[in-house]
Order: sequence, then C-alpha cells, then structure tokens
Amino acid sequence: MTLPRVCILGAGAIGGYLGARLALAGTAEVSLVARGPHLEALRTHGLTLIEGDRHHTVRVPATDTPADLGPQDYVIVTLKANAVPDAVPLLQALLGPETCVVMGVNGVPWWYFHRCPGPWEDHRLASVDPGDAQWTGIGPDRVLGCVVHPAAEVEAPGVVRHIEGTRFSLGEPSGDRSRRALVLAAALSAAGLKAPVRSDIRTEIWVKLWGNLCFNPLSALTGAPLDALCADPGTRGVARAMMLEAQAVAESLGIHVPIDVDRRIAGAAAVGAHKTSMLQDLERGRPMEIEALVGAVAELGRLVGAATPTLDTVLALVRLRAQLAGCLEA
Repeated sequence: MTLPRVCILGAGAIGGYLGARLALAGTAEVSLVARGPHLEALRTHGLTLIEGDRHHTVRVPATDTPADLGPQDYVIVTLKANAVPDAVPLLQALLGPETCVVMGVNGVPWWYFHRCPGPWEDHRLASVDPGDAQWTGIGPDRVLGCVVHPAAEVEAPGVVRHIEGTRFSLGEPSGDRSRRALVLAAALSAAGLKAPVRSDIRTEIWVKLWGNLCFNPLSALTGAPLDALCADPGTRGVARAMMLEAQAVAESLGIHVPIDVDRRIAGAAAVGAHKTSMLQDLERGRPMEIEALVGAVAELGRLVGAATPTLDTVLALVRLRAQLAGCLEA
C-alpha cells in the first residue's frame, strides 16, 4: 500500500511531535519544513522525541525550501496563526491537484464560514486572513479542519518533549466524513494518536477557543499563570465575562457550547501554574497570537450583532501591550 505523503509546515513543538510519531510508526512518508538552528539540528542529528523517560530519534527530510519536496497528499500546518499568511507562498510549493491542507492552527480559522450554510456562508474574516491571503492562496476547498489538543515544547534544537495529550480532532468544513479525512485519521491512529473525525468541527474549535480567548490575553497583561488567574476573584470575573460574551457570539452562529462556563474555568485552574502561549511569546519577544484568539471573536461579535464590551476592552489593552513590547503581529 502506498503511504500518504505528509509534510509538516512548521515543525516546532506540535509539528515535531506529530511528525515524529508518524515517522516512528511508518504510517506516512513524512517531511518537515523548519528554519534556523532547529532545521540545522534536524538535518544533522535527526528529530528526537522525548516521551516520559523514552527518547526516540528519527531521520526525515527537513528543509526551509518546500519546493524541494514536491507536491504532497497532506500538508499539515502547525504554525502560529499570525505566521500563516506570510507562509502561503511556501505552502503553495507543496500543492498538487488533490493536496489536502490540514489547518492545525489555534483560534478562529480563516475558513470558518466555508460550506457553512446560512447568511454568512463564505464570509471572509479580515482579522485572521488580511487581504484574503489564505482564502485565495490556499483555497478553502483544500482545507481539513484540525483541533490540536496535545502540549509539547522544543527542549533544544531538534529535540521535542511531549507534555500531555494525543488528540488531533479532524473535520471537514461541510461535516462530511470524507475519504481524505478518514485516510489521515487512520494514519494518525496507527501512530498511536487519537484522531476522531468530527461531523461538527466548529463546536470543538469553540470549546478550545473559549479558554484561550480570555486566559491568554489576561496572562499577558498580568504575567500570571493559569491557576493564579482563576483563583483571583477579579481576573476570574473578567475571564468569566469574556467567556459569556463569546458564548453569546457562538450561539448566534448556531453553536451550542457543551460545557458550563464555571466548569471550563475550573478545568483551566486544574492545569496549575502554567504560563499561556501568549505570555510565553511576550516574555520571549515573539509576535503574540492575538487576532486569531481574541480579535476574530470581536469581529464575529460585530458580524452577528452581539455586544462584547469586556472582550473589546481586554483586546485593546493586549494589543497595546504587544505593540509596546515589539510583539505585535505583523
């Protein structure tokens, strides 16, 4: 049987974890797109995955020039949302007539309204896809949605440590159980990962986003980890207000959030003294993923006529915080 050709665009923590698991299992013909010291380490020493006390090293093609790899069956994008528009030309070099692009990216996706029946079908979101770079450069018909649940980190160039979680939920924008979704799910499952094919991937996007849209910006503004944000009555109240505003937006779009707001906050508190990705980016001087996690929800609120006053206030504050730190998205 011919193995699917799978290229990971953005082979950092999550992309490296995913690529290593697929390569170790031999369930796909894997290649990686990376850059800088991480790429040099991948080329020289291979990709090392640490899971608990187990160390695995695999050698797979790695490049910063995707044209060298040729057309793929699947391109799995695991970049930060704010980095994807500029990466479209790189991605295009990997596309053949039937290439499926799997968007394993946080936040509201640029393709959200593709094949979404209703008054906003095929509506474009300027906050996450300025200038329609992804809509026109990739094309929504190629897209397979993906909600990434594992946590991992790049411990050193070429070395990825898995922290927790194995689930990569997949879903067509249309809700169909397509062959391309099932083939990829089978490859991921054979690699020891959980890969359910959802009939409503948008609901799962909102469930993950629900925590990210409040705790990420609040942590960047305060410097506090998750447990402190949830324990403090003031910041907990702000987070709760933002979540309720976002829930009203989601419900206006036909989404039923299947968990109570206080249970979702309790789940965040249980994670402990974890620094959110936005706080980590701020501390490291990297662009912060503000628009996909917060700005897009405000844009959706305006679209459906749902007020988001608390979210809008926090969005304004975190944008300025990022600007002053030199971490504002390009």
